[in-house]
Amino acid sequence: MIPEEDRPPAWLADYGAIEADIQAMEDFAAGLAKEVDSGYGPHLDLVTNSMLTPLPSAPHLPELQAFLTRHHEVQSVTYSNTYNFRDGTGRFADAAKTISHEYRGSDAFSRARVNDVDKAFDAAATAPQTEYGTVLP
Repeated sequence: MIPEEDRPPAWLADYGAIEADIQAMEDFAAGLAKEVDSGYGPHLDLVTNSMLTPLPSAPHLPELQAFLTRHHEVQSVTYSNTYNFRDGTGRFADAAKTISHEYRGSDAFSRARVNDVDKAFDAAATAPQTEYGTVLP
C-alpha cells in the first residue's frame, strides 16, 4: 500500500507514476548555482550601487515630494529583491542538490518520497529575509 504522503493528487491519479530524474536534478542544481555565481553575482554590486544614487530634495513641491517618497520605497524593495533573488535561487539550487545526493543510487526511485522533496524546497523557500537579502545559515 502506498503511504498517503506519496499518493498523487486526485487529478493526477490517472496519469500513472511520476518519476524524478535524480541525475537531471543534480545537473540542474549545479547549472543553476553556477549561473547565479557567474552570471548574476558579478553584476549585483553594479546594479545595486546604481540604485543608490541619491535624488535631489523637492522643497515646497508636494507632487515632486510624493514622487520622491514613492521612488525611494520602490527603490528599497527593488534593492532587497535583487539580493533575495540571488539568495533564494542559491537556496533552491542547494535544495535540488540535497535531494539528488540523498536519493542517488540504484534504488533512488523507490526511496524518494514526495514529502521529502516538498520539505527540502519548503525549507529553501522559508529562509528568513532582511532588507538587504536573505539571512544565510
